[in-house]
Amino acid sequence: MSKVKIGFFDSGIGGISVLSYARRRLPGADYIYYADTDHVPYGTKRRAEIIRYSDAAVGFLARQGVSAVVVACNTATSMAITYLREKYPFPIIGMEPAVKPAAAAHPGANILVCATPVTIAGEKLHTLIEHNYTSDDFPDLVGLPELVTFAENGIFDCETVCGYLETVIDRTKNYAAVVLGCTHFGYFRDSFRKLLGDVDLIDGTQGTVNRLISILSQNGIDVPDEPGSTAFYQTGRPVADPAVLAYYDQLLIRSEILK
Repeated sequence: MSKVKIGFFDSGIGGISVLSYARRRLPGADYIYYADTDHVPYGTKRRAEIIRYSDAAVGFLARQGVSAVVVACNTATSMAITYLREKYPFPIIGMEPAVKPAAAAHPGANILVCATPVTIAGEKLHTLIEHNYTSDDFPDLVGLPELVTFAENGIFDCETVCGYLETVIDRTKNYAAVVLGCTHFGYFRDSFRKLLGDVDLIDGTQGTVNRLISILSQNGIDVPDEPGSTAFYQTGRPVADPAVLAYYDQLLIRSEILK
């Protein structure tokens, strides 16, 4: 059986947290991870720019012969997923803030949705909220662009991160759940819990990978049992620097530990 190639794409390193879970669920696939490090972050850019960068990323993955692509970026999904699905013939799985499972798990409770400014301003998120909440229990929304910068620069210490979070999150709201609506945010679960206590942190990772598995099955794509490989690219350039690869390995481990 030939190896199955699955492409992952994010503006930077955030999607490695989703890749980590996919590798545990489908260890026999070969993964190609594309980080658009030349243009990170996406969360403050215009829609046209995000579509152009997303198209370049998925086009690169298409040339590598992938069977499916996971857009492991909530912002790129919000802005570009329709365009990408219309252009490319293979399945493209997006990510969206997990407002539906948060509403189901905590009906009537105070919920906070954290995302990038572009995602928060986008129609897709507001449509999701309107479909899953009443006007009386709409969740609070907050943009946390600095967390993307922290992640891209390897800043994870709770003192620094919590110092930032407490300037933008109202702890008096006693949130029952926080939706982590950006894949970069999953690296800061320890800081969210230090600031907010035993809050339920919900993201779209599990649902996205479940969707990937379902779509592969629907398309008759079988993933072999033999262990697969993972290759990393930065805006189309292969990552060969041992220090960068070691950092990516640390992020894969961090994602497993904090989940």
